[in-house]
Amino acid sequence: MTTDALPRPVIVLGLSGIVPQALCLGGALISSDWHWIALAAGCFYAALILSFLGGMWWMQALERSALDWGPYILAVIPSLAGWAALLPWCLGWIWPAPSLFVLALLLAASPLVDRTLARRFAASPAWLALRWRMAMGLGALTLALGLS
Repeated sequence: MTTDALPRPVIVLGLSGIVPQALCLGGALISSDWHWIALAAGCFYAALILSFLGGMWWMQALERSALDWGPYILAVIPSLAGWAALLPWCLGWIWPAPSLFVLALLLAASPLVDRTLARRFAASPAWLALRWRMAMGLGALTLALGLS
């Protein structure tokens, strides 16, 4: 499936969203001095992007005048999951590898929500293809960061 039907800024800026995570992974692998900072920054970035996705899903439902709770509940889950993934660090528990694994899984699974919402609200196949690439890239980098 091609993304050619999308505006160029959407493709370039969308795919560039994996760059911060790639930098975090590079920092974690290159320098022991930067390892912890890179893990923390990558964990926060993954949680932030997950929350951003929820905001997109909320707006998609709102713009389509959805009256039932389903799409809005789906849209709130990413922010709550991101918060829950950061909570162990705030409490001084083991962190961040388990949180990075959870965030990686959620990011990689996020196109399934896009596909579910696309059945109800029209979504471009090109957008769904781009979302798949963005999610797999960020999910894989987040997983690699957790393994570093």
